[in-house]
Amino acid sequence: MARYEFKLPDIGEGIAEAEIVAWHVKVGDEVAEDQQLADMMTDKATVEMESPVAGKVVELAGEVGDQIPIGSVLVVFETEGAAPAAEDPSPGADETAANGEREDQVAFTDGLVEERPELAAAVPSTAEEKPGQTQESLVPSEVEGRTSASEQRTSTSLGTNESGAGAAPDKPQVLASPAVRARARDLGIDLAQVKYAGDRIRHADLDAYLLYNGGGTSRPGAARRQDEQVKVVGLRRRIAENMQEAKRRIPHFTLVEEYDVTSLEQTRSMMNADRGSNPKLTMLPFLIAAMARTLADYPQINATYDDDAQVITRHGAVHMGMATQTPNGLMVPVIRNAERRTLWEIAGEILRLSDAARTGKAARDELSGSTITISSLGPMGGITSTPVINRPEVAIVAVNKVRETPVVVDGELEIRKLMNLSLSCDHRVVDGWDAAMFMQDLKGPIENPLRLLSMR
Repeated sequence: MARYEFKLPDIGEGIAEAEIVAWHVKVGDEVAEDQQLADMMTDKATVEMESPVAGKVVELAGEVGDQIPIGSVLVVFETEGAAPAAEDPSPGADETAANGEREDQVAFTDGLVEERPELAAAVPSTAEEKPGQTQESLVPSEVEGRTSASEQRTSTSLGTNESGAGAAPDKPQVLASPAVRARARDLGIDLAQVKYAGDRIRHADLDAYLLYNGGGTSRPGAARRQDEQVKVVGLRRRIAENMQEAKRRIPHFTLVEEYDVTSLEQTRSMMNADRGSNPKLTMLPFLIAAMARTLADYPQINATYDDDAQVITRHGAVHMGMATQTPNGLMVPVIRNAERRTLWEIAGEILRLSDAARTGKAARDELSGSTITISSLGPMGGITSTPVINRPEVAIVAVNKVRETPVVVDGELEIRKLMNLSLSCDHRVVDGWDAAMFMQDLKGPIENPLRLLSMR
């Protein structure tokens, strides 16, 4: 038997230490090579640590929430035969190379988020690894619709599907480790249905699939949940800290206004019926376009406030932050220059940015620099809400659900579609009169949406 020390590699430029946000093994576990060990988070990224060897775990560096210096021992293994070569903790280590673009993820600004964190940080694996599991070579699995260059190369070089049969040349394939395959089988997940980023399906991709699809095999008569304690670490801790700081430093006030969106819904349906190759329009592009146009007259609302330097910056362009729920928490991708975009362009950006945020492909500049934020929960939006400002911005708009309501119009009772918008403002910068006028002026483009069709 030999002792092997796995040292924490350099997982970000200039990073001195990383936080343990999840352990996926414990002392005494037998692990296979490439099996997931832990999730580590820095200010810039959350990265999956995978075992470089097969063996028995004899030591772990710390507990969830502990900070581990780069280059220090993370896990100690007991392996068969001679000890493998020491792990290189430099930026070129295997883990960094394997994760590729997945390491370019998320850090926080003073508001919510600046870049995308790894999906697995807040969704720890629930699968048990079987002791004594032997290491197999990575096995490809057929996945329809995968056409990237890296996957085509995988298909060409391996040429086999999961059953070992020869693969058709036009069927690109993907890799998954034995541990991932075993977990997917236990959960009843078809790997062909799992979206992924990088060169193979990982545990984080299974976590995301479970979150959005409810998992594989259903279990009737689920047992009553027991009490549990969850340590607040990693991204969730940073969200908590930033929200607390926003509420502590910003004197919020919220104004709620009602809008008749009957015409907007009719216009939206008409445009979707003849949209061609354009993305399907939801209500959100109309609201973003209306806000962007109206904010030209309210620069004190499209602003950021550096309260340490006591400087307010009134922005000429509207960089619209779009609060987006991901498996790991709330992120805010940014639609740049929203005031110059058409409805179709805004709709395309909404789809592109929200997908990038959820899958970990959003770049740093796509998750920072917003000047005002919009938050929508769609049909779950409730009647009203009091959104928290994305510091250092000075305003945020929350979209509440549409409801059909009897309304008196010209002396006649009609059923109209009504919706509330909630505007929270920083009272140090925005006066109540300005907020009320802004909400009233929004009624023009929202209740008469044809005005937005010529907007660029």
